[in-house]
Amino acid sequence: MLTLKRVLPALVLTVIGAIGGTGAFAAAPATKPNILVIISDDQGWGDYGFMGHAQIATPTLDRLAAQSLTFTRGYSPVPLCRPSLATMATGLYPHQHGVTGNDPALPDAGVNAQTGRTNPKYASYYNTIIEKFRSRPNFVRELTGRGYRSLETGKWWEGDPVKSAGFTEAMTVGTGKGDRHGGIGLEIGRQGLAPVTRFIERSGTQPWLVWYAPMLPHAPHTPPADLLAKYLKLAPSEPVARYWASVEWFDRTCGELLGYLEQRGLRENTMVLYTTDNGWIQNPEVANRFAPRSKLTPYEGGNRTPIMISWPGHVAPRLDREHLASNIDLWPTLAALLKTDAPRDLPGINLTDAAAVARRTTIHGEQYTHNIANVDDPTRSLQHRWIIHGWSKLIVPDQRNLPAAQAELYDLQADPWEKTDLAAQQPARVRELGKQLDAWWTPPAAKN
Repeated sequence: MLTLKRVLPALVLTVIGAIGGTGAFAAAPATKPNILVIISDDQGWGDYGFMGHAQIATPTLDRLAAQSLTFTRGYSPVPLCRPSLATMATGLYPHQHGVTGNDPALPDAGVNAQTGRTNPKYASYYNTIIEKFRSRPNFVRELTGRGYRSLETGKWWEGDPVKSAGFTEAMTVGTGKGDRHGGIGLEIGRQGLAPVTRFIERSGTQPWLVWYAPMLPHAPHTPPADLLAKYLKLAPSEPVARYWASVEWFDRTCGELLGYLEQRGLRENTMVLYTTDNGWIQNPEVANRFAPRSKLTPYEGGNRTPIMISWPGHVAPRLDREHLASNIDLWPTLAALLKTDAPRDLPGINLTDAAAVARRTTIHGEQYTHNIANVDDPTRSLQHRWIIHGWSKLIVPDQRNLPAAQAELYDLQADPWEKTDLAAQQPARVRELGKQLDAWWTPPAAKN
């Protein structure tokens, strides 16, 4: 049984289609819909059955995709978990909300190996990052202010979720040793779903928001024995088998959660949003390590993800393999469906607005080092910006940090894994997209 120190209503970004069903324990539906946000952690964009993977089984997410407005060309505008999660909550790009990396960079950051003491500057700098996030509006605080009970579970970097985001309950304490990216909250999924089901049962008819962000299929890849045995027979190596099995393990937990909602008669009145924080390509030789052009890179393996929106009877299921979607769109979409407020300057769109989706031809993203070089100048760690216009993708290195690197151009329709760089063959296209990228955001000069 999972021990829960604190339980908070959470936002679960998962879009699940019209599943429905009223079980023996059916509850009277709340006037406002419940909201479940499901966030996969370190999962490749193609690692789903509905995305065409030949070996990995994801029956729950395949079903969800069929019952959702599903964008197969979805993106995280940053390929790293902490800034990605901050973007989901705030609807802003990392250069706008100021959380650009996982940790502050210090020569002796964290615990000194010789003295065993924690560098006091590390804690101070870490709190500076949290305050940047806390100072921005986010959809959790907005919905809690409108009467939602909200629970945080799983990945969470910004300290105390109640104080920093406005959750009413949380698994993550955010103040103790080991709470850097979720603490006890990271037990969710891996050790059952009891904190979520207990929270829902306590909520009664009051609308709730659940943030279900388990550290799955994220390393360590320690799947149940039956799943590991299955994939050891299918995968080219044990490290790959462990990752594939962890993907199905995540899918299994999603099935348990959605099945619980169906049994309780809650699915029809629950909006589900689904995305991932960033991509992953498993290193075939080394367990729990990602391969090149994966996490922490501007390539498709680092930033592409399917995005799903589901609300039975309100959002028509459709598989969209053409139009572009982004995690910056989650709050605008949620606000539009709930008819609630969102900041007018959010850069995203309502993904259920077909006209807005059709008008969008371009999305953008940025990629930074794992550690923030200067918390007072968070974009100083920038390595790449990228733009996708139609099926063309331009990746532009930041000359301050990668002075020898060159821009790269890819045709994603013909070359979805970016194997052929077309920049030298199409210099005019590089210049054209480069101007559009600069018009979106030109990084400021570094502070002294």
